[in-house]
Amino acid sequence: MKNLDSAKIWGGFGMAIFFANFALSQALPASVPITASAPAAKIAFEAPIFDFGKVKMGDLVKHTFYFTNIGSGILNLSNVQPSCGCTAAGDWTRQVEPGKTGIIPVQFNSANFNGQVHKTVTVTSSDPIQPAVMLQINGTIWRPIDINPQFAILNIPSDGPANSSIVRVINNTDEPLTVFPPESNNPKLTATLHTNIPGKEYQFVISAVPPLTSGNFQGQITAKTSSTNMPLLTVTAWANVQPAVMVMPPQIVLPPAPLGGDTTPTITIQNNSSSLIQVSDLSISISNITPQLHQTVPGKTFSISVPFPKGFELPAHIPAELTLKTTHPQAPSIRIPITQIPRATPVGIPAPARVAPAASSPKTNSIPVPTPPLPH
Repeated sequence: MKNLDSAKIWGGFGMAIFFANFALSQALPASVPITASAPAAKIAFEAPIFDFGKVKMGDLVKHTFYFTNIGSGILNLSNVQPSCGCTAAGDWTRQVEPGKTGIIPVQFNSANFNGQVHKTVTVTSSDPIQPAVMLQINGTIWRPIDINPQFAILNIPSDGPANSSIVRVINNTDEPLTVFPPESNNPKLTATLHTNIPGKEYQFVISAVPPLTSGNFQGQITAKTSSTNMPLLTVTAWANVQPAVMVMPPQIVLPPAPLGGDTTPTITIQNNSSSLIQVSDLSISISNITPQLHQTVPGKTFSISVPFPKGFELPAHIPAELTLKTTHPQAPSIRIPITQIPRATPVGIPAPARVAPAASSPKTNSIPVPTPPLPH
């Protein structure tokens, strides 16, 4: 009896499942397409890093990178981009079928390099997993003759002895080296040759030729050698002759008028000479403004603070300047112009003349010192 009841229960349950599946089949389309994943390319390099070891400066390093398409779709290479102009890519394989191999030839020019180098090449492809792969080229550049430094800098005090710069020449080859006396293309610079180790190490002593005036100048020092790799050595020399007294900054520039708050610019007077000086007789051409003199380092460094009150506006068409005297014979008097930035005005309306004409200052006030160019 119990078995009969169970059969009835399971029979009813089975009928329920049948009608549910029938209803579901009526609600869905007759066929649901199954989408297979599209074929995808995959790039794999045999060796993405190439170490060329040690080469002589100026040699061309050539290498070919091999890669394989281990995916199921066609691999397309859209770009091969070296990291700098010293590295170039040749005619690489643009399209690779599954299972096939392609090449990327590269060339590195070691000229103007010394020591360890690290260059990269970025490969862009249709690989959806890694669309960009970075290849590496590493190694060491060896110079037959080392010049250290390649750029000589001379900072010369205004009244002190002209200092010198020493440049070492080192022969890294097994062949003995002969270096001939150097020459300068600038009569203000001279270079003498000294032998440290015959055939192996030399040095140039580069000096400035007095008399010298404030400012800067440069020149090329060249020397012939017995080396076929480097028959001519070249060193760039740059000299800066400091002014006796320097004013920093050379002028006072105020914010637009009227000043939004109290403003106190500071001027530094730097004595670059070997003797101590005094600064005195401060005077300003603007009424109700009183400059203050402070001696930071006795006889060497002075600071001048000039307080301008809130709402101050520089009088138009009237030259404004700060003057002072020093005990240095090359800079007995110094004039510091004072200007004010014009206030902003609506378009089409001319701006009022609020900038006072800048008074000319002696050449000894300040000498601009440009940054010397770095050797390539």
